Amino acid sequence: MSATVAALTAGHGQGLRQVGELGLAFLLSSLIGLERQIRGKSAGLRTQAIVGMASALIVLVSKYGFADVLATGQVVLDPSRVAAQIVSGVGFIGAGLIITRQGAIRGLTTAAAVWETAAIGMAAGAGLPLLAIVVTALHFIIVLGYTALLAHLPGAAVTQQLLVAYRDRQGVLRRLLSECAQHRWSVVGLTTLESPDVAALPIASPTPDDGSPPTVHVTLTLVGQDARDAVGVLTEVDGVLSVQRLDADDRE
Repeated sequence: MSATVAALTAGHGQGLRQVGELGLAFLLSSLIGLERQIRGKSAGLRTQAIVGMASALIVLVSKYGFADVLATGQVVLDPSRVAAQIVSGVGFIGAGLIITRQGAIRGLTTAAAVWETAAIGMAAGAGLPLLAIVVTALHFIIVLGYTALLAHLPGAAVTQQLLVAYRDRQGVLRRLLSECAQHRWSVVGLTTLESPDVAALPIASPTPDDGSPPTVHVTLTLVGQDARDAVGVLTEVDGVLSVQRLDADDRE
């Protein structure tokens, strides 16, 4: 009885091979999701694992799901049509992960990782395990190795996002922008934080209670060579209370 069921299921694309392909997609996509989760990204372990495993299942459905309606000379199906829709469908998930916050675009790498996870799941489901494993390995080279490489690449433009606190009504912002211009740093984002919760900020700025000008918090996004030195440079600007570098990796 069990042998008969196994034979039937194997003939309809539900054998150990297909289960193994689903398992491979689950494992590889979970590895990518774990990396995203550890680094605090929005699409973490659960999202990546679901996308990868579901993509593998869709590919398997494309390959084996219509065998019972095929008839030689009567019904002809292209098994790649269903799988092709994954590419456009996952794009909607990626678009939802890309947001603009505090003057900076975030989520690009995470959105690309979701798309990549779908491709890995498709490869696993299509019976191409070597390609799926190679792309998973390359993912870690890109997100870990390239990040370290760019941080030490001489002459490369660096993006820095800073949280700056300064006294209002003293022309400090003008001096900050002038200092950035002197160092040839492009200010690509500037956002004033309205009534921020100081306790929730990465730094705690003193709140004046003696009638002195209030404290203003702004986020500056700078791009340029040696922009990683901006914290030390801008801290020396007259009227600046504190400068804190925000997590640059959060933009991913």
